[in-house]
Amino acid sequence: MDRVKGKVAFISGIARGQGRSHALALAKEGADIIGFDLCDDIEHVGYPLARESDLAETIRLVEEAGGRIVAARADSRDFDAVDEVLRQGLDKFGRVDIAVPNAGVVSYNPIWEWSAEQFRNVLDTNLVGVWHVVKAVMPHIIAAGNGGSLIFTGSVASLKGCPNTGAYEISKHGVVGLMRLVAMEGAPHNIRSNIICPTNVRTGMIDNAQTIGLFVPDNPNATLDDAAPAFATMNMLPVPWISAQDISNGVVFLASDEARYITSVVLPIDAGSSDTISMGG
Repeated sequence: MDRVKGKVAFISGIARGQGRSHALALAKEGADIIGFDLCDDIEHVGYPLARESDLAETIRLVEEAGGRIVAARADSRDFDAVDEVLRQGLDKFGRVDIAVPNAGVVSYNPIWEWSAEQFRNVLDTNLVGVWHVVKAVMPHIIAAGNGGSLIFTGSVASLKGCPNTGAYEISKHGVVGLMRLVAMEGAPHNIRSNIICPTNVRTGMIDNAQTIGLFVPDNPNATLDDAAPAFATMNMLPVPWISAQDISNGVVFLASDEARYITSVVLPIDAGSSDTISMGG
Protein backbone atom coordinates (compact mmCIF):
# COMPACT_ATOMS: atom_id res chain seq x y z
CA MET A 1 0.00 0.00 0.00
CA ASP A 2 2.98 2.35 -0.30
CA ARG A 3 4.09 2.08 -3.93
CA VAL A 4 4.05 5.88 -4.30
CA LYS A 5 4.39 6.84 -0.64
CA GLY A 6 5.72 10.33 -0.08
CA LYS A 7 4.96 11.44 -3.63
CA VAL A 8 2.47 14.04 -4.82
CA ALA A 9 0.30 13.58 -7.92
CA PHE A 10 -1.32 16.33 -10.00
CA ILE A 11 -4.43 15.06 -11.83
CA SER A 12 -6.83 16.81 -14.19
CA GLY A 13 -10.45 15.77 -14.65
CA ILE A 14 -10.54 14.51 -11.09
CA ALA A 15 -14.25 14.85 -10.25
CA ARG A 16 -15.44 11.51 -11.62
CA GLY A 17 -14.64 8.68 -14.01
CA GLN A 18 -11.02 7.83 -14.66
CA GLY A 19 -9.70 10.91 -12.88
CA ARG A 20 -11.45 10.04 -9.62
CA SER A 21 -10.33 6.43 -9.95
CA HIS A 22 -6.69 7.49 -10.47
CA ALA A 23 -6.80 9.86 -7.48
CA LEU A 24 -8.20 7.17 -5.22
CA ALA A 25 -5.78 4.50 -6.44
CA LEU A 26 -2.73 6.73 -5.99
CA ALA A 27 -3.93 7.92 -2.58
CA LYS A 28 -4.36 4.32 -1.42
CA GLU A 29 -0.75 3.73 -2.42
CA GLY A 30 0.49 6.65 -0.33
CA ALA A 31 0.43 9.68 -2.65
CA ASP A 32 -0.92 13.10 -1.81
CA ILE A 33 -3.29 14.43 -4.48
CA ILE A 34 -3.63 17.79 -6.21
CA GLY A 35 -6.44 17.94 -8.74
CA PHE A 36 -8.99 19.96 -10.58
CA ASP A 37 -12.06 19.65 -12.75
CA LEU A 38 -14.18 22.06 -14.77
CA CYS A 39 -17.43 20.97 -13.05
CA ASP A 40 -19.50 22.39 -15.88
CA ASP A 41 -20.62 21.49 -19.38
CA ILE A 42 -18.76 22.41 -22.57
CA GLU A 43 -20.60 23.61 -25.65
CA HIS A 44 -20.89 20.99 -28.42
CA VAL A 45 -20.14 18.13 -26.01
CA GLY A 46 -23.40 16.22 -26.07
CA TYR A 47 -23.43 14.68 -22.61
CA PRO A 48 -23.36 16.14 -19.09
CA LEU A 49 -19.95 16.65 -17.52
CA ALA A 50 -19.03 16.50 -13.83
CA ARG A 51 -20.46 18.87 -11.25
CA GLU A 52 -19.17 20.35 -8.00
CA SER A 53 -20.95 17.59 -6.09
CA ASP A 54 -18.84 15.05 -7.98
CA LEU A 55 -15.66 16.90 -7.03
CA ALA A 56 -16.79 16.96 -3.40
CA GLU A 57 -17.34 13.20 -3.56
CA THR A 58 -13.82 12.65 -4.90
CA ILE A 59 -12.42 14.69 -2.01
CA ARG A 60 -14.50 12.66 0.45
CA LEU A 61 -13.38 9.33 -0.98
CA VAL A 62 -9.69 10.24 -0.98
CA GLU A 63 -9.86 11.47 2.59
CA GLU A 64 -11.88 8.42 3.63
CA ALA A 65 -9.07 6.28 2.23
CA GLY A 66 -6.62 8.14 4.46
CA GLY A 67 -5.23 10.41 1.76
CA ARG A 68 -4.62 14.14 1.65
CA ILE A 69 -5.99 16.19 -1.22
CA VAL A 70 -6.13 19.73 -2.57
CA ALA A 71 -8.80 20.02 -5.26
CA ALA A 72 -10.58 22.91 -6.93
CA ARG A 73 -12.57 23.92 -9.97
CA ALA A 74 -10.47 24.93 -12.97
CA ASP A 75 -10.71 24.78 -16.76
CA SER A 76 -7.84 22.87 -18.35
CA ARG A 77 -8.07 25.27 -21.31
CA ASP A 78 -7.00 28.13 -19.01
CA PHE A 79 -3.30 27.84 -18.11
CA ASP A 80 -3.44 30.39 -15.32
CA ALA A 81 -6.27 28.48 -13.63
CA VAL A 82 -4.38 25.18 -13.94
CA ASP A 83 -1.21 26.74 -12.56
CA GLU A 84 -3.09 28.28 -9.63
CA VAL A 85 -4.47 24.91 -8.50
CA LEU A 86 -0.99 23.42 -8.70
CA ARG A 87 0.42 26.29 -6.65
CA GLN A 88 -2.24 25.74 -3.99
CA GLY A 89 -1.16 22.11 -3.80
CA LEU A 90 2.51 23.02 -3.66
CA ASP A 91 1.80 25.41 -0.81
CA LYS A 92 0.36 22.50 1.17
CA PHE A 93 2.53 19.56 0.09
CA GLY A 94 5.75 21.24 -1.01
CA ARG A 95 6.40 19.10 -4.07
CA VAL A 96 4.96 17.40 -7.13
CA ASP A 97 6.31 14.15 -8.57
CA ILE A 98 3.56 12.67 -10.73
CA ALA A 99 1.25 14.23 -13.30
CA VAL A 100 -1.79 12.57 -14.86
CA PRO A 101 -3.26 14.91 -17.50
CA ASN A 102 -6.54 13.06 -17.75
CA ALA A 103 -9.27 15.62 -18.52
CA GLY A 104 -10.91 15.00 -21.88
CA VAL A 105 -14.17 15.15 -23.79
CA VAL A 106 -15.57 13.64 -26.96
CA SER A 107 -17.97 14.90 -29.60
CA TYR A 108 -19.25 13.26 -32.77
CA ASN A 109 -19.74 14.13 -36.43
CA PRO A 110 -18.07 13.34 -39.74
CA ILE A 111 -15.02 15.59 -39.77
CA TRP A 112 -16.34 17.89 -42.50
CA GLU A 113 -19.49 18.56 -40.46
CA TRP A 114 -17.67 19.79 -37.36
CA SER A 115 -18.08 23.49 -36.62
CA ALA A 116 -14.99 25.52 -35.80
CA GLU A 117 -16.22 25.99 -32.25
CA GLN A 118 -16.88 22.28 -31.75
CA PHE A 119 -13.42 21.46 -33.10
CA ARG A 120 -11.66 24.01 -30.89
CA ASN A 121 -13.53 23.03 -27.72
CA VAL A 122 -12.49 19.39 -28.04
CA LEU A 123 -8.93 20.07 -29.22
CA ASP A 124 -8.35 22.75 -26.57
CA THR A 125 -9.56 20.45 -23.79
CA ASN A 126 -7.88 17.25 -24.94
CA LEU A 127 -4.56 18.55 -26.25
CA VAL A 128 -3.96 22.17 -25.25
CA GLY A 129 -5.28 21.40 -21.76
CA VAL A 130 -2.91 18.45 -21.47
CA TRP A 131 -0.01 20.66 -22.50
CA HIS A 132 -1.06 23.15 -19.81
CA VAL A 133 -0.58 20.46 -17.16
CA VAL A 134 2.85 19.66 -18.60
CA LYS A 135 3.80 23.33 -18.72
CA ALA A 136 2.73 23.82 -15.11
CA VAL A 137 4.42 20.79 -13.51
CA MET A 138 7.67 20.37 -15.40
CA PRO A 139 9.58 23.34 -13.94
CA HIS A 140 8.75 22.19 -10.40
CA ILE A 141 9.72 18.56 -11.00
CA ILE A 142 12.97 19.63 -12.66
CA ALA A 143 13.83 22.10 -9.89
CA ALA A 144 13.26 19.50 -7.16
CA GLY A 145 15.77 17.14 -8.78
CA ASN A 146 13.95 13.98 -7.66
CA GLY A 147 12.81 12.81 -11.08
CA GLY A 148 9.17 12.21 -11.86
CA SER A 149 6.56 10.44 -13.93
CA LEU A 150 3.96 11.80 -16.33
CA ILE A 151 1.19 9.41 -17.35
CA PHE A 152 -0.93 10.66 -20.24
CA THR A 153 -4.43 9.48 -21.11
CA GLY A 154 -4.67 8.36 -24.70
CA SER A 155 -7.21 6.12 -26.41
CA VAL A 156 -7.43 3.42 -29.02
CA ALA A 157 -8.22 6.50 -31.13
CA SER A 158 -4.57 7.45 -30.54
CA LEU A 159 -3.59 4.36 -32.51
CA LYS A 160 -6.15 3.85 -35.27
CA GLY A 161 -9.01 5.51 -37.08
CA CYS A 162 -12.35 5.77 -35.28
CA PRO A 163 -14.99 7.33 -37.56
CA ASN A 164 -17.06 10.30 -36.37
CA THR A 165 -14.68 11.19 -33.53
CA GLY A 166 -13.10 14.14 -35.36
CA ALA A 167 -11.06 16.40 -33.09
CA TYR A 168 -11.11 13.71 -30.39
CA GLU A 169 -9.04 11.37 -32.55
CA ILE A 170 -6.82 14.20 -33.74
CA SER A 171 -6.18 15.33 -30.18
CA LYS A 172 -5.45 11.81 -28.95
CA HIS A 173 -2.90 11.30 -31.73
CA GLY A 174 -1.38 14.62 -30.70
CA VAL A 175 -1.06 13.57 -27.07
CA VAL A 176 1.12 10.63 -28.18
CA GLY A 177 3.49 13.12 -29.80
CA LEU A 178 3.46 15.31 -26.69
CA MET A 179 4.26 12.30 -24.52
CA ARG A 180 7.27 11.44 -26.69
CA LEU A 181 8.56 15.01 -26.56
CA VAL A 182 8.29 15.05 -22.77
CA ALA A 183 10.08 11.68 -22.60
CA MET A 184 12.99 12.98 -24.68
CA GLU A 185 13.25 16.38 -23.04
CA GLY A 186 12.59 15.10 -19.52
CA ALA A 187 15.01 12.17 -19.63
CA PRO A 188 18.10 14.19 -18.58
CA HIS A 189 16.17 15.09 -15.43
CA ASN A 190 15.10 11.48 -14.78
CA ILE A 191 11.51 12.35 -15.68
CA ARG A 192 9.63 9.52 -17.34
CA SER A 193 6.73 9.98 -19.73
CA ASN A 194 4.27 7.33 -20.90
CA ILE A 195 0.74 7.09 -22.25
CA ILE A 196 -2.05 4.60 -21.57
CA CYS A 197 -4.43 3.99 -24.48
CA PRO A 198 -7.68 2.42 -23.28
CA THR A 199 -10.56 0.91 -25.18
CA ASN A 200 -14.01 2.10 -24.11
CA VAL A 201 -14.10 2.66 -20.35
CA ARG A 202 -17.41 2.51 -18.52
CA THR A 203 -17.66 6.12 -17.42
CA GLY A 204 -19.94 9.02 -18.30
CA MET A 205 -18.09 9.46 -21.59
CA ILE A 206 -19.81 6.37 -23.02
CA ASP A 207 -22.75 5.96 -20.65
CA ASN A 208 -24.87 8.69 -22.20
CA ALA A 209 -27.64 8.89 -24.77
CA GLN A 210 -25.50 10.41 -27.52
CA THR A 211 -22.82 7.73 -27.45
CA ILE A 212 -25.27 4.88 -26.94
CA GLY A 213 -27.22 6.15 -29.95
CA LEU A 214 -24.18 5.64 -32.19
CA PHE A 215 -24.16 1.97 -31.28
CA VAL A 216 -27.93 1.36 -31.09
CA PRO A 217 -29.35 3.88 -33.57
CA ASP A 218 -32.75 2.19 -33.89
CA ASN A 219 -33.65 2.35 -30.18
CA PRO A 220 -33.92 5.87 -28.72
CA ASN A 221 -34.49 4.41 -25.25
CA ALA A 222 -31.50 2.08 -25.29
CA THR A 223 -29.30 1.74 -22.22
CA LEU A 224 -25.59 1.11 -22.17
CA ASP A 225 -26.23 -2.56 -21.49
CA ASP A 226 -28.40 -2.69 -24.63
CA ALA A 227 -25.38 -1.40 -26.55
CA ALA A 228 -22.97 -3.93 -25.05
CA PRO A 229 -22.99 -6.34 -28.04
CA ALA A 230 -22.12 -3.50 -30.41
CA PHE A 231 -19.40 -2.17 -28.12
CA ALA A 232 -17.94 -5.69 -27.85
CA THR A 233 -17.26 -5.78 -31.60
CA MET A 234 -14.51 -3.20 -31.04
CA ASN A 235 -12.49 -5.51 -28.79
CA MET A 236 -10.54 -8.70 -29.36
CA LEU A 237 -11.35 -10.07 -25.92
CA PRO A 238 -15.06 -10.81 -25.33
CA VAL A 239 -15.87 -7.69 -23.30
CA PRO A 240 -17.76 -4.53 -24.33
CA TRP A 241 -15.72 -2.16 -22.16
CA ILE A 242 -13.32 -2.07 -19.23
CA SER A 243 -13.43 -0.27 -15.89
CA ALA A 244 -11.67 2.88 -14.75
CA GLN A 245 -9.87 0.75 -12.18
CA ASP A 246 -8.25 -1.21 -15.01
CA ILE A 247 -6.65 2.02 -16.19
CA SER A 248 -5.77 3.14 -12.66
CA ASN A 249 -3.81 -0.09 -12.17
CA GLY A 250 -1.61 0.97 -15.07
CA VAL A 251 -1.32 4.54 -13.76
CA VAL A 252 -0.10 3.37 -10.35
CA PHE A 253 2.42 1.02 -11.95
CA LEU A 254 3.82 3.71 -14.25
CA ALA A 255 3.97 6.20 -11.38
CA SER A 256 5.83 3.78 -9.11
CA ASP A 257 9.48 2.79 -8.94
CA GLU A 258 8.49 -0.55 -10.44
CA ALA A 259 8.46 1.31 -13.77
CA ARG A 260 11.63 3.33 -13.13
CA TYR A 261 13.18 2.37 -16.47
CA ILE A 262 9.99 2.59 -18.54
CA THR A 263 9.62 5.75 -20.58
CA SER A 264 8.26 6.83 -23.98
CA VAL A 265 5.93 3.80 -24.01
CA VAL A 266 2.48 3.64 -25.58
CA LEU A 267 0.63 1.14 -23.38
CA PRO A 268 -2.70 -0.15 -24.72
CA ILE A 269 -5.04 -1.36 -22.00
CA ASP A 270 -7.66 -2.11 -24.57
CA ALA A 271 -8.80 -5.74 -24.63
CA GLY A 272 -7.03 -6.00 -27.99
CA SER A 273 -9.03 -3.19 -29.56
CA SER A 274 -6.05 -1.50 -31.20
CA ASP A 275 -5.50 -4.64 -33.30
CA THR A 276 -9.10 -5.01 -34.44
CA ILE A 277 -10.72 -3.44 -37.48
CA SER A 278 -11.79 0.15 -36.85
CA MET A 279 -15.44 0.73 -35.98
CA GLY A 280 -17.23 1.20 -39.25
CA GLY A 281 -14.18 0.02 -41.22
